[in-house]
Amino acid sequence: QRSISFRSESRPDLFSPRPWSRNMPPANTKRRDSKLWSETFDVCVNHMLTSKEIKRQEAIFELSQGEEDLIEDLKLAKKAYHDPMLKLSIMTKQELNQIFGTLDSLIPLHEDLLRRLQEVRKPDGSTDHVGHILVAWLPCLNSYDSYCSNQVAAKALLDHKKQDHRVQDFLQRCLESPFSRKLDLWNFLDIPRSRLVKYPLLLREILRHTPNDHPDQQHLEEAINIIQGIVAEINIKTGESECQYYKERLIYLEEGQRDSLIDNSRAVCCHGELKNNRGVKLHVFLFEEVLVITRAMTHNDHLCYQLYRQPIPIRELVLEDLQDGEVRLGGSIRGAFSNNERIKNFFRVSFKNGSQSQTHSLQANDSFNKQQWLNCIRQAKEKAACAGKAGGLETHFFVSPSGCRVPQGEAALEQMEQSDCESDCSMDTSELSADCECMEQTNSCESEKQIETNV
Repeated sequence: QRSISFRSESRPDLFSPRPWSRNMPPANTKRRDSKLWSETFDVCVNHMLTSKEIKRQEAIFELSQGEEDLIEDLKLAKKAYHDPMLKLSIMTKQELNQIFGTLDSLIPLHEDLLRRLQEVRKPDGSTDHVGHILVAWLPCLNSYDSYCSNQVAAKALLDHKKQDHRVQDFLQRCLESPFSRKLDLWNFLDIPRSRLVKYPLLLREILRHTPNDHPDQQHLEEAINIIQGIVAEINIKTGESECQYYKERLIYLEEGQRDSLIDNSRAVCCHGELKNNRGVKLHVFLFEEVLVITRAMTHNDHLCYQLYRQPIPIRELVLEDLQDGEVRLGGSIRGAFSNNERIKNFFRVSFKNGSQSQTHSLQANDSFNKQQWLNCIRQAKEKAACAGKAGGLETHFFVSPSGCRVPQGEAALEQMEQSDCESDCSMDTSELSADCECMEQTNSCESEKQIETNV
């Protein structure tokens, strides 16, 4: 909702903040007190270690402490939420299995890493080598694939079940209890995804304070490559799962609204609620090559999205950034005398092809939200233009539709981490990293054009 709506927040939300709505935590959220290695083991560091080595030990300890906290939270989610709701028949076993996914299977994985890290910790609290442990352990994180891919459906079902007063009452009581630290159930269910995104950053921090001649140097570099590959692969599959989820919930009023560009999409660049100039709430999806404007509705007790107008191909879409006050509400002059707050954060999308034409003035929640939409649409248009240009030059060149879901490089991972706290799983806010002219070169340039996402 980091989008998928994961980021975002998504993501995120999968994993969506996006033009996707931001899920802000409750006020006065209680966080754990941070623990330092030097304070935990009461080490006389001034006489024993250099400043760089102290920072290395702190980084290793942070990795270990994070595993302890994660295990505690995963067990709490099962003991305080899953088991009581099942026992009290607040939800069915099938519903709880959908919402909690494979969370149970993640606990032994992290207990294994914590045990390994504690085994190599010396009596004085210091640790000499961790690289070999990480290289051996990290591949097991591939099992996160199914958990992360399930998050969009899990979040949707949880939100739907909150309409049941028994569910809402139970979750509210938990939220008010000290054990929750003012975190709701979804915060706990999203912790594994958040942890997965942090591993590259944690490993880089350890590597940064590791001397070049240290035996851990090579192992840490290998471990970073492993986790980057895992995160990228899970991100792709999560994006595909999210895209399929929303495609299955589109309702077409007529066959003419169906479009192969939707059917062939494998990722949602962003989605979220916008209003038109008449104040009508719309849910807009930006797929890789088509913009789809819908209205959210309930169908067969499930949230679905009914197409509002014909889908708009990205290549033929015209985007305009409107200044505050430029749009008149309700399509009349009375809009000029309306509250200024009501005529802010608009942008316009239009499309014309022969006798067919559309124009939509859309309003975002705030300036940040608006800018994310503008960035995502521009990136999609640029990528579509590059793909078209490449297609004209080399017929064998293929632009992978899943490319926009792969985070790349240090900047991508850092940006994912920064967006983690304010997004759910459905929104992609990255910058397109390659120039269109690169499409005229070799296929190897394609990997440099990937748009990062929130896992």
